[in-house]
Amino acid sequence: MNNSLRDSIFNSRIKMNKIIHIIPRNIWGLFLGILILSSCSSPQTEHYYLVVGNEANKVEKSTAEDLKSDLSKVLGLEGSIISDIHNIPEGSPTFILGTPKSNSLIASLVKRKTIVLSDDNPGSRGGIWHKIKMENNQATIVLAGSDVQGFQYAVYDYSKEILGVDPLEYWTRKKALKKTNLDLISFENRRIAPPKVPTLCYFENDVDELANYRGKLLEYDWESYTQMINSLVRLRYNAIQFFDMLGRPEFFLRPEYKELSPDYKIDVEYLDKMIDYAHHKGMKVQIDFALGYQIHPMSEEKATCWREYKEEWVKAWKYYLEETPLKKTDIFILRPRHQVWDWEYESTCGENKIEVFNDVYKVFGELVDQYKPNADKVLICYSDGMEMWNDGFRPPKDWIVAWSDDGFGDFEHLPNTTDGYNFGTYMHAGFWLNHTVHNPYPETVETVMKNMFQEYSADKYCLVNGQNFRPFLINLEAYSEVCQDPDSFDHNDFYKQWTTRYFKENQRESAISSMKLLHQAQEGRIGYVQHLWEIREAISYLSDSPIERPGKTPVPHDFKRVKNDFEHVKKTQNYIQQSVEEAYKGLDKVGLETDFYYSYVYLPALLYNDLISFEVTLHNMALLKKQYEDTGKTIYINQALDLWPDINQKLDVIYQNRNTGDKDVKWAKWYSPQIRRPNNGFPTLDMLTAIKINLEAKL
Repeated sequence: MNNSLRDSIFNSRIKMNKIIHIIPRNIWGLFLGILILSSCSSPQTEHYYLVVGNEANKVEKSTAEDLKSDLSKVLGLEGSIISDIHNIPEGSPTFILGTPKSNSLIASLVKRKTIVLSDDNPGSRGGIWHKIKMENNQATIVLAGSDVQGFQYAVYDYSKEILGVDPLEYWTRKKALKKTNLDLISFENRRIAPPKVPTLCYFENDVDELANYRGKLLEYDWESYTQMINSLVRLRYNAIQFFDMLGRPEFFLRPEYKELSPDYKIDVEYLDKMIDYAHHKGMKVQIDFALGYQIHPMSEEKATCWREYKEEWVKAWKYYLEETPLKKTDIFILRPRHQVWDWEYESTCGENKIEVFNDVYKVFGELVDQYKPNADKVLICYSDGMEMWNDGFRPPKDWIVAWSDDGFGDFEHLPNTTDGYNFGTYMHAGFWLNHTVHNPYPETVETVMKNMFQEYSADKYCLVNGQNFRPFLINLEAYSEVCQDPDSFDHNDFYKQWTTRYFKENQRESAISSMKLLHQAQEGRIGYVQHLWEIREAISYLSDSPIERPGKTPVPHDFKRVKNDFEHVKKTQNYIQQSVEEAYKGLDKVGLETDFYYSYVYLPALLYNDLISFEVTLHNMALLKKQYEDTGKTIYINQALDLWPDINQKLDVIYQNRNTGDKDVKWAKWYSPQIRRPNNGFPTLDMLTAIKINLEAKL
């Protein structure tokens, strides 16, 4: 700021209170037009001001706009965002926002040691809340960061904790209560430490319900997408991996998807717009440079022989980096697997896959360094990639190694060594096997993540698969919290805080109990979608017909497969019935159309129970059919047919609750089978009719 401008501010006609015993008076010519706060005893003012730096970037400005919106919600007042070179009227609540590099006021506060803030303190992604006292006990509020992300965290934490604004408000309908000016300063000065895990990335994968919910099929509508990003940023996710939105191969090659959307075509301009919005909100963009996306697909033949088609791979990567929105990638990842489908790499030209990918990662890494020097590169050790690592596969040392869980938050395999590499994790808030109904497991998040941090120093990176986002909110937030500060994360406290935020006092205990039982019901990595496969096995056996799989070999019917499911399904039924009973205890029968408890606690347990009840009845019919086959007595067929009306009624209940179960009109058709991800199919009346015809033919 030049001297004439400073003198202009100092000599303005606005009457200001002097700052005493904090900063020398000769410095405060810079501040006198700005550092104003309403007195604790003063009437509610009609306006408030947010002071951003003249050098603020687009992310800082966006964050300031979010705070302005949050303040308007809770104060019912209009706010203004002004530059650090402007004056404001006296007596209004004022916030100074940004970093020492972007806001000259913050820089001066740092220089005079009024606040402690630097690149190293708290450090990258760290920040502060600070009140500056004035002579009459007024103060202005400083929300600042060592860098831009630290500033973001300072603001969004303030909005959540002091203003009571729910980071997930769009999805939960949780509204903040009204606040007074006094509430704005009801906090102690705070140093916000940087997160334990510097990169927390959200993986948009298997997103069908959200992508199909409004507008064009298999593509996020703008409202859903931007609200998802907004919530993720407030939960401290600072990167997003685009996958489905790149045109994953299933969308244009698999028969199920061709039937759903025959004319599917990726909208490249829209993808570019989505990437820009993520950047606008301060998120890095991560891309898996696999080669099957519709944006520039490679044939499956070329994806199975590196030795012969190496130049084709490199040419495709260059096309991504030069001709598509993927040129805006910030974090580059690869999986050591088939580069079109998510399968193990099986060379068609006799290669050793470890040798192949040692070379692949070297070549691709060098290419990234040419186009994006110093960009992060991450090896996702998924599925057989972990076995490859333990057998000696090694990328160049500048790759971060992300170790993959089993889809349900735990690890089936662990690394024999980290071998001096920076390690991270690839975790699942949801998995394709429990895609429809979540598996709440904050306790697993705590124990597993703390162990990975302590035993393997796997704290350099975390990728969290969110599936279709909305059902998996509690796990997504649990991962955010443990990656922020594992030492303070306690799953019991987290459950209490989470349920206190959303539910009435008489609902909280029931909510926790029901969700814990829902977790127990999914022991053994078996979720809602896995039960759909088991149901197909039972229907196949009862109708004496193979399981048809579009594009794949049919699976012959077999009683042994059905019998293998009996024991664990009975166990699941016990837990899920208890989960429904516990959820029902807290159900408020009034106002279900806006009741998040109903949507998030009761309805998922109910839907799961509907499916298990249906499966158990199929199993009872299968046992009777097997008794007929063992004895030749048709009485067992008649008894099986006696269950046919019951199984029909239970199928009706499944469809009824999935089509109309969510009472919130905003999400009324979320569970509709018509927009669900097609994994493992879905039972239909035609399937039950085939059972009846087959059984009757045996009489």
